[in-house]
Amino acid sequence: MLSLVTFLVSDYDEGLRFFVDGLGWTCLSDEDQGRKRWVTVAPTGGGTGLVLALPMTERQSAALGRQTGDRVGFFLESRDFVADAGRIIAAGGTFLEAPRREPYGKAAQWRDPWGNLWDLIQRP
Repeated sequence: MLSLVTFLVSDYDEGLRFFVDGLGWTCLSDEDQGRKRWVTVAPTGGGTGLVLALPMTERQSAALGRQTGDRVGFFLESRDFVADAGRIIAAGGTFLEAPRREPYGKAAQWRDPWGNLWDLIQRP
């Protein structure tokens, strides 16, 4: 089971505001380790969590917002598309298209505040 994926953010607290306060995710840990913090979040109800990490090198800084080469790299499943889309927008995400019907359900592409591409998907 894949438990965590590193996710670059420009600021730990900004990441927590977006994921926890905005999207309603759960903060699993927030531990000060001196030169960095160990901050993990996960969707409420389960799923793979994210390790929120600050870029530490120039190369990592260049990847902020483009962690997957400007392809959709993250897929957020929803039980209530309209409500979740509203939370994403209120938290600072931007939808790039209107919801579309696909064989696997309703989907729409959006960018998080750092620029990463996501799909919001509601299965049929």
